[in-house]
Amino acid sequence: MTSDTWSAVDRFVVDTLSDSDPVLDAAQRAADTAGLPAISVSAAQGKFLHLLARIRGARRILEIGTLAGYSTIWLARALPPGGQLITLEYDPRHADVARANIARAGLADRVEVRVGRAIEALPGLVVDEPFDLIFIDADKPSTADYFRWALKLSRPGTVIVVDNVVRDGRLVDANGDGDVQGMRRFLEAAANEARVEGTVLQTVGVKGYDGFALLLVV
Repeated sequence: MTSDTWSAVDRFVVDTLSDSDPVLDAAQRAADTAGLPAISVSAAQGKFLHLLARIRGARRILEIGTLAGYSTIWLARALPPGGQLITLEYDPRHADVARANIARAGLADRVEVRVGRAIEALPGLVVDEPFDLIFIDADKPSTADYFRWALKLSRPGTVIVVDNVVRDGRLVDANGDGDVQGMRRFLEAAANEARVEGTVLQTVGVKGYDGFALLLVV
């Protein structure tokens, strides 16, 4: 099988199971126009996150890594009335694009974009009530640190999802680059943490070969 086949299957699945979505399409175009990196989740992965949030019945969601707000929109659409999503973005320019996309989606009333280094913003969230779902999709070397903060912001039943874990198969390379080492440290931290149970699902599609980590706080 080739990446062309993976992408064709992804397109077939999305076309078959999802309706056309001008809002999400506009969000991607805005990101492209602004020159943001093309690293957001795919449509199929966005729907996966949306369904996870609905299955969990999430009322409070934390996202670490906003980019243009594409995954933010998918997650925020799963919130019930009165729900809240806080998303953390390092780059002010990315945050501006995300806010515009979120407003266009009609979700500004339930989404707050906070700008700055996530590792500095996370301690300020501890005073709030825990989150029901946390999606980590930011700089990979810091993932283990984000995971430890996610635990502090969780309660039993919280779902933690981490993107880009498999790294095109390089995860098994003990001498891999900084992104690979970040994911290996994160998985080691998760393995040594009695408060979570988890697994990694390898994925293929328009985003190539990668994977999600799915963790449940117990």
